[in-house]
Amino acid sequence: MNEPLPDPFADRPEWAPRPPRPVEIVPATARVGLRGQRVQVGLPGLGWRGDLRADDRVVQGSRTYVPVIPEHEWYRAETDQIEVFAPLVPVERVWVEVVGAPADSPTGRGPGLRLVSLDGPSHQAPIPVVDADSVAGRRVVHVVDSAEHRDLRAVTETYSGADGDICVRVTPEAEWYRWAWRGQAPTTLEVPVHLLWIE
Repeated sequence: MNEPLPDPFADRPEWAPRPPRPVEIVPATARVGLRGQRVQVGLPGLGWRGDLRADDRVVQGSRTYVPVIPEHEWYRAETDQIEVFAPLVPVERVWVEVVGAPADSPTGRGPGLRLVSLDGPSHQAPIPVVDADSVAGRRVVHVVDSAEHRDLRAVTETYSGADGDICVRVTPEAEWYRWAWRGQAPTTLEVPVHLLWIE
């Protein structure tokens, strides 16, 4: 009873779901148009903070800064059309999350530790939800054919759906955050796990 389930795509790789394009991290000094982009801030050798959004650059004197807003506040400001406080971070301490090119080889999490450089923030390759320890609250990508639906959050862990599929319920990120600040339950969509990846 403890044997792993057979891979239904093992002898038909053309049927296997294609992973979404990975997120790449680029310095904000090399990016035009920061408004609404996901960013990370920090210092090499110290660490990085994510779940932030940027606004357009601001120049004060000879320095360039990026207004950085916690993601939940950014969604609240956009949804309710209100102003929120945004600290100004020197542009050289800001990195932007962009969607990269499709991966040539299948992605996945290998066993053991994954070492990274402390020179800049890093981001792991997309992980199939079936390989994740937990998924509720995480950013996910719903891949249907060649279309990638991003800016989603998982609302549940995996469960057995009405049709017998293993599923996760997801919601648009704006509704995920609205749930926190208004208490308004989000609309959700039931998605089979083989179509979902952790971003």
